[in-house]
Amino acid sequence: MAYALYARATWPWIVLGWIGLVPWLLVLDGAPSLAAALGLGAAMAVAFELAVFGWFADSMATYAGAPPAAMLALLALAAPLLQPQLVTFAAVRYLARRRRGPAGAALAGACAYVGTEWACGKLFADTLGYCLHGSVWMRQAADVAGAPGLTLVLVLANECVRGALRGARAGGTPAARVRGVLAPVAVAAALVAALLGYGALRCRQLARAPATAAPVTAAIVQANLGHYDRLAAEVGTYQAVRTILDEHFTLTRGVADTPGLDVVIWPETVYPTTFAAPKSAEGAAFDREIAAFVMASGRPLIFGSYDVEAGREFNAAFFLTPSTAARLLAMPPGPASRAGQTGLGIYRKRWLFPLTERVPAWLDSAALRRWLPWLGTWQPGPGAAVVPLLLRDGRLVRVAPLICYDALAPAHALAEVRAGADLIVTLSNDSWLIGGPGARLHLLGAAFLSIETRRPQFRATPTGISAVIDPTGAITAQAGPRDRRVVVGTVVPDVGTRTLRMAWGEWLGPAATLLAIVLVALRRRSARR
Repeated sequence: MAYALYARATWPWIVLGWIGLVPWLLVLDGAPSLAAALGLGAAMAVAFELAVFGWFADSMATYAGAPPAAMLALLALAAPLLQPQLVTFAAVRYLARRRRGPAGAALAGACAYVGTEWACGKLFADTLGYCLHGSVWMRQAADVAGAPGLTLVLVLANECVRGALRGARAGGTPAARVRGVLAPVAVAAALVAALLGYGALRCRQLARAPATAAPVTAAIVQANLGHYDRLAAEVGTYQAVRTILDEHFTLTRGVADTPGLDVVIWPETVYPTTFAAPKSAEGAAFDREIAAFVMASGRPLIFGSYDVEAGREFNAAFFLTPSTAARLLAMPPGPASRAGQTGLGIYRKRWLFPLTERVPAWLDSAALRRWLPWLGTWQPGPGAAVVPLLLRDGRLVRVAPLICYDALAPAHALAEVRAGADLIVTLSNDSWLIGGPGARLHLLGAAFLSIETRRPQFRATPTGISAVIDPTGAITAQAGPRDRRVVVGTVVPDVGTRTLRMAWGEWLGPAATLLAIVLVALRRRSARR
């Protein structure tokens, strides 16, 4: 439902981004002390977290088997830690307002907002700039400083609206009130015009740029099968794997005759056991069945599974081509890993979701795992990687692989593209988020990566939202939540486009943090003199 509402009404979200903070800013203006400002910041963090991320409490309750009310209470208690930018914004704005006036306070607060998001990190890497994805032109400025750059603009615009309202109610002559309204309105209009003008220019440049590679067509399989652990508990491990593979085989065969089809993509952990390192005879048979399927189709398959090394397991993406499948089938069955002997392309997930996928060593213990049996055991991969993928016509595509949470770490994708990747492929499992807008939020994070790097993207999930994303961030094809279908889409890999975001990386966060400190600290010394 949340996805449907968003898809039908993107402009209300855009408008909300420009004015949504105004009521809170007006309340902050009346904060009599720093402590009061901090309290208002914490209160806003709680209200924001419950209003925007209340759905996450249900996801946590479903995953951990805990009462939803308890998870909602935990979410509220943790809100100042999950939305710390609202607390620091309120504090810095209060200090700067007393020393530099409203204009200085607006700039210092906005810098503190994005600086805190950069310095502290956020569980879902969410930021206010996501509101602008619905505007084709406004979102293009993300190739300068990422989505946080859009956030900076939106926070400043909210301050302008607040200033205009204050100016309209201020005392003095009518002419003074008019000036008090027109000045902030002019700044807000300039911000809107700058985003629209830059976006129009960038879209025109991208449309006119010559293609640097031949198109790639992918079939992204979304079988609407999630919660594999529950399925295994109901029917047994063997039958669960059998069901999952059969469903994906069937859906893939349905698009086998698609003209120009280059690659097939299945979601994260779609094969929920180790691949090329079977743990049993049944696992070895499944491995061979997947390899035989790829050989028969004549097209490479990208899919999620587990990888193992020295007793450690990884959440991995496998790149299985017909030639590597043939070498895999030619080897005698055995429990040892055969990935290195066949030239199989593998990417290991770098950014693991806290607790559910990985527990830090300093926190991990047998007692904790007895208390929380759902804690994860995966190990993080080595980092950014580029996987060359040989297509059936002999073309070589350099893929930037991402798995689920990796898509919320822009530095990871930026590093892969700098290393030469011309196409992003994201495997995810959003089945735990399907009850609310979480799946849509995850998709937006992935879409902004394509804007920041100007690389197209294929995204596969088991229950939605699977999508094809072009370099402008447009979602050109998709399967919505709980759809059972195959998304077929074509993109043109890019090997030449560069962006400021790619060149400078996370430059805005440190710069904004430094500017916020300067705006407060320098004024303090001047006041003392």
